[in-house]
Parts: sequence; structure tokens; C-alpha cells
Amino acid sequence: VGQTFKVTSQEATKLSLAFSRPPLTSAEDCRKLSEDVQNAVLAVAMVYYWLPKGQGTTLRKMVRDATTEVVEGMIQLTETILSAPLESSSQEQLISTGGVWEACEQVSNLPRDNQAAVVSALAACLGVVKDALEEMEHALVEGRDPYSDIMEDEELGFRGNRDTYWSEADRKLLSSCMGLMKASKACLKKVLGVVKAYGKADSPEQIAQLDDLADIANEISPSVDELALSMYPPMNQLAVRLNAAKLASVLKKVLEITKTSHVCPPSEEGWVQFLTGAVDHNMNKIKNFTQGQL
Repeated sequence: VGQTFKVTSQEATKLSLAFSRPPLTSAEDCRKLSEDVQNAVLAVAMVYYWLPKGQGTTLRKMVRDATTEVVEGMIQLTETILSAPLESSSQEQLISTGGVWEACEQVSNLPRDNQAAVVSALAACLGVVKDALEEMEHALVEGRDPYSDIMEDEELGFRGNRDTYWSEADRKLLSSCMGLMKASKACLKKVLGVVKAYGKADSPEQIAQLDDLADIANEISPSVDELALSMYPPMNQLAVRLNAAKLASVLKKVLEITKTSHVCPPSEEGWVQFLTGAVDHNMNKIKNFTQGQL
């Protein structure tokens, strides 16, 4: 992969230089340049397809995304050259050439096996969940109106509008929802830790277990986002309950898959049990607060 990306970067440079200033490149040289570019792009795609599926779907997805960026970058450079005036290289052409270079350089950041790929995927999920939690904590600062940065206008009506703040009943429900969001962050942090410490990609079973973990963990951040969005006023408590139940279900699946995989030795089972209890505790409180909505 590294070698094919390097060759593609070089071909992008040659192509861009050939059309950076007069005189116009000859038909024969154009044909040769085109063939070299095409061969470089085909080699990039071919090496991706050579990567065995047995090495892990998480790893393959990351290599595929990197490969796609390189191919799309070369397409954009070619289209820019075709549409630009011949007198001199345009700013767009320079930007497109740099885009191919940048896409090709990303190979150095690619994970070398499925364990590293899953660590990267979990870290990305954790970052998104942290941001969502911080945003909601900021909005929930006591007495703060979540819409205080929106000026009064004809559509929103007066600032005293009920739709712009939480009632006391809302805030009680929000406390348990925040507990569920904090459990999501703790869950991803702990799973990331054990995958780093104990994760292996030496056998098909280990690789498959890591992929299962990455797949279910990928559902946490969108589920957290859906819950967070439903928590803003005017709050529909039934919608909050449904989104909380979805998130709780995802978290319990993550914990269950973690517990039965090779990344969780007996010494790590304590926190799995604790977080499972935390999820159940907060979900039960949410159910009690919203029982009247059913």
C-alpha cells in the first residue's frame, strides 16, 4: 500500500508539472502520462483488493477509505487540469495536486493490523461521545437557558416561552439521562483500554471478536446524539425514554461482547459488571419518571 501510494503521488506531480506552463505537452507525452496515472491508480485499487478479508473488516474499511481518497484526489486533479486555461497552472490545480499528496501521505497513519484499527475506531467514537456529553453538561448549568444565545424574534416569541426551558420534572429525567451518557463515555474508555492492553490479531477468532466490538461500539455515538437531541426543550418525555432505551441496549451489547471476548480476562470483569449495573440503574429511573407518558 505504501509503495503504490508513493508512486501515485509522484505521478500526480509529473502530471501537474506537465500542464503548469506552455508549451502544450505533445499528444505522445499526454498518452504516456495518462497511462502512467491510470496504472498508478489501478495499482492502488488492486493492492486494497489484495488485502484479505480475514485480516479484519475494520482494518479493510480504513484502508479502503484511504484508497478512495487517493483515487478521488487524482480524479479531481485530472478534471482541474482539463478545465483550466493552458497558459499557466491555476490555484485550483496547485490545491488539487496538494490534495493528492496529502491523501497519499496518510498511508503512514494507517493501522498495521486489526487490533490497531479497532483502537483507532474506538478512540474516534470516544471523542464524539465526550463532545456530546460536554455540550449537554454546558447546557444544563443551573439556571442556564439552552437557547440564551438566540435573540428574541417574531418566530420565537417572548423569551419567556415555555418551549425554551426545562421544567422541574424535565430536570429530574435529565439527571438519569446524563447518567446514561456518562456510562457511555466510561464504557468506551474502558473497552478502549482493554483492547489496547489485551487485544490481539493473531487468529481469525481474535480478529472477528475485535470487529464485533468495533461494529457495536460504532452504534454508541449516534445513539448518544439521538438521546441528547431529544433532551432539549420542548422535551417529549416519551421520545427521551425511547432514545434512552436504545442507548441502554447498545451499551449492554457492548459490555456483553467485551466480557465474552479475549480482551476481557477475569481481572477486568469487575468494571463490566459495574457498568452493566449503572446502565440498568439509570434506565430504570428513566422508566419510573416517564411511566405516566405510556
